[in-house]
Amino acid sequence: MIKIIQNDATYQKYLARIDEIFDAEQRTDEGDELELLVTLVRLYEQETFPFPSLDPIEAIKNRMSDLILKNKDLEPIMGDPGNISKIFKGKRSLTVEMIRGLSEKLGLPVEVLVGKSNKELA
Repeated sequence: MIKIIQNDATYQKYLARIDEIFDAEQRTDEGDELELLVTLVRLYEQETFPFPSLDPIEAIKNRMSDLILKNKDLEPIMGDPGNISKIFKGKRSLTVEMIRGLSEKLGLPVEVLVGKSNKELA
């Protein structure tokens, strides 16, 4: 029986089960179980291991490094090199369209890209 995660033992058990049924087809008993376990694990992780606020620009740069991307690769989303430079230096803000495009291209949550940059926090 699946229950709310209240301790590390249950968390580890659910992670192991997720590994076992990771390739389950949607709309099957195992697929439903997988979806439920992933939801419970995500909730437990958010409550137990909170992430510090991420600087959107640093998150973009880190993800670009992970994906081996250069500023030029972001031009279709962020505009010309001068515009990208201004954004990376904190002189210009990301637009809603840029946030959507970056989220899709880089796989970053919109919430991270909307967050305040370190320059704005100072």
